Amino acid sequence: MKMHFIGIGGIGTSALAQYYLKKGHQVSGSDLVASETNDILEKLGAKIVIGSHAAKNIPPLVERVIHSPAVQMNNREIIEAKKRGLTIQSYPEALGLLTREYFTIAVSGTHGKSTTTALIALILIKAGLDPTVIIGTTLREFGDSNCRVGEGKYLVIEADEWNASFLHYWPKIIVLTNIEEEHLDYYDDLEHILRTYKEYVGHLPKEGKLIVNGDDENIAKLDLQTEQYSLRQKEAAELKRILQVPGEHNVYNALAALAVARAVTIPDEVSFEAVGEYQGAWRRFEIIEKERFIIISDYAHHPTEIAATLKATREKFPDKKIWCIFQPHQYQRTRYLFDAFVKVFSSRDVDGVIITDIYDVAGREKRDSSQKVSAQKLVAAIKKPWVKYIPQNQLKDLHVPDSSVLIVMGAGDIYKLIYEFSTGR
Repeated sequence: MKMHFIGIGGIGTSALAQYYLKKGHQVSGSDLVASETNDILEKLGAKIVIGSHAAKNIPPLVERVIHSPAVQMNNREIIEAKKRGLTIQSYPEALGLLTREYFTIAVSGTHGKSTTTALIALILIKAGLDPTVIIGTTLREFGDSNCRVGEGKYLVIEADEWNASFLHYWPKIIVLTNIEEEHLDYYDDLEHILRTYKEYVGHLPKEGKLIVNGDDENIAKLDLQTEQYSLRQKEAAELKRILQVPGEHNVYNALAALAVARAVTIPDEVSFEAVGEYQGAWRRFEIIEKERFIIISDYAHHPTEIAATLKATREKFPDKKIWCIFQPHQYQRTRYLFDAFVKVFSSRDVDGVIITDIYDVAGREKRDSSQKVSAQKLVAAIKKPWVKYIPQNQLKDLHVPDSSVLIVMGAGDIYKLIYEFSTGR
């Protein structure tokens, strides 16, 4: 089949494009900017147009068009696909079809989805079950890819709640890591979020299994029949000892993976071996050692995730000076969670914090959002001498003290700063 992806470089669409390329389909795509992800897809055989969306980007004889959820319906390629009468699906809709073809294990929750998905996948691989995996980050074990195509019956996916995307999925096992207020550009409030999760859980078949964090108070509000994992389990201490990635939040992730492994009758010794070998994912507490200092690249962009990352850094490096550069993600999120950001950066978990310009997500911001909040306003509200604002274009000139740790944090393009700090800097 010939298929075309609009916004092919997105973390979800790129994984799905890889899946179909590896299954022998012809894939084309378009994206506004060049990226390493697009380079990988081109090496696999995808034909990609970079720089603009245009009707001519869709090749002849294409049968199916898959688009990133961020792509608007007035996109020129969407309009062209409609004119041609092509099948048009969003990434969640297309992934939803795959979930019906496999025994699908879906990992959902506000935090910890990527790491939990990775751990489940690696346990299944260690057990010889050869799963297919679609994840929201890249793994070394997958050749720095966010997709693995296996021959087994299992599909492990990261099931996102943004825009209620997970309502398109039909898994046999659902993992709920935790639930908090998030994506308030779509959801009205926590009650709306909980109702949507409850609808999602209703997609499980009668023989399906729901595995949840038994310590999470919002999950408890769902009042569902579940299998639970908890830090109170005796296995928690052993998992903490063998994990190479630090932090209590990662113990939770490992406990979730262990519960899934038990649900599909994988022996514990296999699970513990796989968990102990896990070295972390791209931008999930990714440690990059330079000559004079250490960088931690982390995707955290919600206040709870930020607090967990800062705490884990202090646990990992108790005797070092720790500095954090944070790029807020989206004007709307920053506005909705403003007070929580103030609280998390007001606590003295690190020696210094730099907050830089808010990352604007194309297609996801309301027109007036940028006028109501800014990085400067956030710093002014925090009112702490160790927290300051520096524009993003000036960060490359920042002096990083010798023998210190620098956390580069956020879900936007802040990770590119890492490349500015050369080894000898």
